Amino acid sequence: MITIETFVRILDLGGTFVFAISGALAAVNRRLDIFGILVLSFVAGNFGGIARDLLIGAVPPAALTDGRYLLVSVLAGLITYFLYSGVDRLRTPVLLFDAAGLAFFAVAGAQKAIGFGLSPVMSALLGMLTGIGGGMTRDILLTEIPQVLRSDLYAVAALAGASIVVIGDVLGVSYGVSALTGGALCFGLRYMAIRHGWHLPSAHLSAQGRAETDSSNDKKPH
Repeated sequence: MITIETFVRILDLGGTFVFAISGALAAVNRRLDIFGILVLSFVAGNFGGIARDLLIGAVPPAALTDGRYLLVSVLAGLITYFLYSGVDRLRTPVLLFDAAGLAFFAVAGAQKAIGFGLSPVMSALLGMLTGIGGGMTRDILLTEIPQVLRSDLYAVAALAGASIVVIGDVLGVSYGVSALTGGALCFGLRYMAIRHGWHLPSAHLSAQGRAETDSSNDKKPH
């Protein structure tokens, strides 16, 4: 029977691969060279896991000691570079690969946090952080507002998936079942949000717009 450590490692590598592809696709779309594509692949695929490992004290992080993480990231970058036209035929490819990576990492992050003895609430939050870390770093390097701050149900989907894993652990459910359920919920929420434009309520007036409105009101005769 597969051990929980092996299961988490498989989820980790799966998340690394799909997030690395999302990073490579974003890099190609911004016309970066091959080195830039590989760098962004590694960043997108590994920075969420690195942040998680540093926070729970699993040092040095697995992504920096296990060559498979680098290999998977480079492989994803090269596949995207040479077969971009095929990968790009997928509908909204960056977002779909991002959703898959989000599901993998949210589940793996929560499970690893549980294994290190964190409380259920902290394990769920760390699962969410694992899911959003790589995408945030990718967007920052591309000088974009991170999707987690503007996308439809991005962090919410990661938190929901991680929470299922935590609840399953508290109830004594098999980690395989809880991980599959949590991952499916995370991916499903993110995909439906992309497809139907689901999102949380946002501010209707920015601080700058509010200031301009107040200024114009002040100038009106009373």
